[in-house]
Amino acid sequence: MTKFAGLGGRLYRGETSLDFIGKRRRGYAFSGLLIIVSAIALSTQGLHLGIEFKGGSAFTVTKTGISLPDARAAVASTKIPGETIIQKLGTNKIRVQTAPLSVTQSNQVQDSLAAKFGVNADQIDTQIVGPSWGKEITRKALYGLFGFLIVVLLYLAMAFEPKMAIAAIVAVIHDVFITVGIYALVGFDVTPATVIGFLTILGYSLYDTVVVFDKVRENTRTITSGSRMTYSQAANLAVNQTLVRSFNTSLIALLPVASILFVGAGLLGAGTLKDLSLALFIGLATGTYSSIFIATPILAQLREREPAMQALAKRVSVRTSAPLESAAKAASAPTRAPSVATMEKRGPRNQPKKKKKR
Repeated sequence: MTKFAGLGGRLYRGETSLDFIGKRRRGYAFSGLLIIVSAIALSTQGLHLGIEFKGGSAFTVTKTGISLPDARAAVASTKIPGETIIQKLGTNKIRVQTAPLSVTQSNQVQDSLAAKFGVNADQIDTQIVGPSWGKEITRKALYGLFGFLIVVLLYLAMAFEPKMAIAAIVAVIHDVFITVGIYALVGFDVTPATVIGFLTILGYSLYDTVVVFDKVRENTRTITSGSRMTYSQAANLAVNQTLVRSFNTSLIALLPVASILFVGAGLLGAGTLKDLSLALFIGLATGTYSSIFIATPILAQLREREPAMQALAKRVSVRTSAPLESAAKAASAPTRAPSVATMEKRGPRNQPKKKKKR
């Protein structure tokens, strides 16, 4: 434990440094792997859209002791076409989702479930969503997502600089794509709560990125007037200085979300919570990761291409290599013994006279 004592202070002062910028290819490789897995999941399985987006019918039965096999048998007896999704919500609820049905087919499913579980048909909660309404919800969700990205891009470009805005948007898209891919991989339904979760994680992702970028701007405000460090070195110092803060903030935010996901949705069976909590959990984790391993390295790469930063890198290289060359020359220089002529010029070495004892 003594090794980690005062780690935050050492990172902030630069006494201890983790080279995130210099080893950015490792972060890029890991992100590339996650993106490939997400793309494969999206292309093979796709997203399981809820009835709010694709339209359909939902039947919710509430009774103690109900089971999924009984619900499947009841729905199968109606022989309705299309895909059917049957979920258990908690310990006493069953939800059946179907494709868009006619009034006659909807009544058949409702009557079959009522007969199977011994309840009145009026006690079954029925929700019918038309395809046109589902398309309208989908379009509004996409409008909200793209509108959010455009507003954030403009704000960051004005508040910081355009290249910081570009790096931040790349990190946000990285977070959203990986979250969507994991949704496709685990097969959770995409509902309006999921969209709310996506928009929320965009805010968290940008929060971590803005904190790091603010420190980068502070460290690089007058960097071109000297030759102490390059832009990449100053950006890496900023990441180290905000590392403990980003980790602590994300950990505190992840704890309640994890309790909702694993305790509320997993143990207690609150199915309505898992759509929102999964998006938040994945988004918070990837947002913290991308602000350190994606956004800041991309920003450093973009800025290092500028002529002023290239000239700065040359000055820093000359400054750091000069003491090393001097030390190398001093170490390689041969040590010469004094010549005879030099010894004669110096003359005999006078020894101190000894005092006579009285």
